[in-house]
Amino acid sequence: MSQQDEQPPRVVIRDKRRIDPTSGAARVPAEQEPISARPAQGDPRETVPEQGEQMSEQFSETPADLVDEPVGGVVVDDATRQLAERTEDLQRVTAEYANYRRRVERDRVLVVDQAAERFAGQLFPIVDDIERARDHGDLTGAFKVVADRVLGLLEGLGVEAFGAPGDPFDPALHEAVLHDTSPEVSEPTATTVLRPGFRRGDRVLRTAMVGVTDPESPAPAAAEPASADAPADEQPGAGPAAG
Repeated sequence: MSQQDEQPPRVVIRDKRRIDPTSGAARVPAEQEPISARPAQGDPRETVPEQGEQMSEQFSETPADLVDEPVGGVVVDDATRQLAERTEDLQRVTAEYANYRRRVERDRVLVVDQAAERFAGQLFPIVDDIERARDHGDLTGAFKVVADRVLGLLEGLGVEAFGAPGDPFDPALHEAVLHDTSPEVSEPTATTVLRPGFRRGDRVLRTAMVGVTDPESPAPAAAEPASADAPADEQPGAGPAAG
């Protein structure tokens, strides 16, 4: 075997860059270059590019997994599809978080309302004692200061009292314990308030204990007697006169 046969096959790499890296001048493509100006086989102008240039030529071609795929007549690449999926995931997570915040806020308000109502219910007996002391004229001095603070607590919780003499009777607001009738009223009326009621907003915390006065029923009209001046033949039971 000769020495020429033992030599490895020769690899030729052509420099296809359009800008000369040394001079910075534009190069003429090989197909447009005159035949006489083209380098011959083994010409030293055929330079071997560096490793970075070889890598750039290797990745110049588009990989098969990045080729656009037609979906429903529209070309959608993998990046666009992934973006749409991530957008849907983000919208779903955002909606779930918004629902969670609303649920937590609703539960927080409910807990606060329940605590306020329980605390107000414990103050109602004290308020009843304060009102009885006020009616007897004993709400004076230091006791009046304490009473005002207790009533201020109820006002701060948004609790208001209701039930006054003369209010129309409402079964949802009043608890009737006394009944009487009077011609002075035209509808059931709470004329006596034995215990005030309390409510917070639209929620009734305690009904008012009242005495109710109903209007009197009108007496039935009596039948009018027969007039004495009426003719005898017109009176009931009168027969025809004799001829």
